[in-house]
Amino acid sequence: MKAAFAVVAIAASIALVVVVVRGAKSGFSARVDNPWYPLLPGSVYVYRGVKDGKPARDVLTVTRRTEVVDGAPCVVVEDRLYLAGALEERTTEWYSQDGAGNVWYFGEDAAELDRSGFVTTTRGSWRAGVNGARAGIFMYARPRVGQSAEQEFLKGQAEDHFRVLGLHAHASVPYVRSANALLTEEWTPLEPGVLDRKLYVRGIGTVLEQTVKGGDERNALVAFTRGR
Repeated sequence: MKAAFAVVAIAASIALVVVVVRGAKSGFSARVDNPWYPLLPGSVYVYRGVKDGKPARDVLTVTRRTEVVDGAPCVVVEDRLYLAGALEERTTEWYSQDGAGNVWYFGEDAAELDRSGFVTTTRGSWRAGVNGARAGIFMYARPRVGQSAEQEFLKGQAEDHFRVLGLHAHASVPYVRSANALLTEEWTPLEPGVLDRKLYVRGIGTVLEQTVKGGDERNALVAFTRGR
């Protein structure tokens, strides 16, 4: 079956893409090779920074597993966040790529843990096709300044959005330097006082994430193992 798309314009120059997909997805693939957000099996990203005033280490692993979510074949990504050396969050995420090269986010299974390793909350978890949740565009195939999209949607749980701010931003993190990084900003109506910015380097993906309003979170790429 074909996917049905609804595109809603929120401003004259910025399009907010809202997607509802019914049935099996044609043209989607678990092979995510978008140069701005490649998720090649075996890739491992290690970030260091700070969150909630504590030293943070975030390890993102692109597994060799795939899973069908809401009719789309998705690559499974495991994310582990450590604060002051203790595992604070563990998240399983699902991504797929459409025929045009856009990366779609199909959900996450998230859990926050206490110092003993017990789950304290799974708030923020969602899965496209369940309880009204729907997938969103996480990265465009050919980003343009002013583009904006809904990355995820589950009412009251997951409502992140992003906007492309620049294509030639300067990035300098321990792993890489670039004068042609992609700069985006992210926000959610669930936290109206918070604004994040991200930098992406072509061929690598996310190299820096920083809260610029409403928090102190910062994570910079310190190591990267490329998969295939």
